[in-house]
Amino acid sequence: MKLAVIGYPIHHSKSPFMHNTWLQECGLKGSYEAFEVSPDQLREQVVDFEKENFTGYNVTIPHKENIIQYLDEIDASAAELGAVNTVVIRNGKSYGYNTDGHGFLKSLLTKRTAQEVKSSDILIVGAGGAAKGIAGSLHSFGAEKISIANRTVTKADQLIESHGLTGDSMDLAAAQEQIGRFDIIINTTSQGMYPHIHQEALDASEMKAGSLAADIIYNPLKTQYLKKAEAAGADILNGVGMFVFQGALAFEKWTDREPDTASMINKITQDMNQE
Repeated sequence: MKLAVIGYPIHHSKSPFMHNTWLQECGLKGSYEAFEVSPDQLREQVVDFEKENFTGYNVTIPHKENIIQYLDEIDASAAELGAVNTVVIRNGKSYGYNTDGHGFLKSLLTKRTAQEVKSSDILIVGAGGAAKGIAGSLHSFGAEKISIANRTVTKADQLIESHGLTGDSMDLAAAQEQIGRFDIIINTTSQGMYPHIHQEALDASEMKAGSLAADIIYNPLKTQYLKKAEAAGADILNGVGMFVFQGALAFEKWTDREPDTASMINKITQDMNQE
């Protein structure tokens, strides 16, 4: 079984470590490798994977949206989001899926009950591919109030409209002013990701105590945003859970096996702590 992840750059990815561990634990023969693929090589790479009988692959930044045009079919949720992070190859044809939003939701439910998620005043920071996936999954799950903050408000407006959300769209300055209002704030931007660890999309120091700050970044484990939120008395959730759960959903599509997510979250957390 041949599996892969494609991105540009890709050297930082923990996906090969995670999936190769799972293959071993499930007693499956195969390997999972990282391929650095520039945007102009994308089409060729999709064809190569089909020719070389790969079972499937993950897709990361910056290819999640562009890859759609080269696939044979995409499922309804990936089509709605306009982003694919998982490809399954069957009989020489490529099928696209998106497991990001569902992966985040599973991670969030380790910190909040279903009822708490549904009744929370939620703010998503950012309006890109990850924000679309997370907003879609939360909305489908039954979250009643989801607002979007983005540098460009028109993108936030579009996301609110396309998903039929009942919250507000706002720029980052407005979100900063209202930060104490929200029960859950989710950073989906790359602000604070290694090596730019001192950046933050929002200053979380005025979040209300007992609220939840979530970040989809897992390198570093605790971004500037999460540190400030924690100091303000908020609960925090880093991106390791989302990364592992979205990976597990992809792994199940390729292998029909359910991998051990709990031990993987611990392994990746330990691994990141040692770096």
